[in-house]
Amino acid sequence: MFDVGALELVVIAVVALLVVGPERLPRLARTAGRWVGRARRALLSVKDEIDREIKAEELREILRRQNERKPLDQIIEEQAGANPPPKTTTDSK
Repeated sequence: MFDVGALELVVIAVVALLVVGPERLPRLARTAGRWVGRARRALLSVKDEIDREIKAEELREILRRQNERKPLDQIIEEQAGANPPPKTTTDSK
C-alpha cells in the first residue's frame, strides 16, 4: 500500500516537532497512532469480508457445477444400489 521508509519517517517527525512543538507532540503521536490503528482494523475487516464472500461464491459455483453433472440424490441411489446392506441371519435353535 504505502511504502514509507526510515528517512521519510525522520522528515515527518522533524516537521511535526517544528510545527506542533515538543509539549504537544506526544499527544499528537498517540492520537495519530490510534487513527492509524482504527484505519488498519477497518481495512482488515473489509478485506476479511471480501475474502469470505469470494470463498462463498466459489463454493456456490462448485455446488452448481456438481449439481449440473449429477445431483446428490442420484449419487446416493447409485451407491445404495451398488452396495446393498448386508442381510442379517438369525439362528433358530
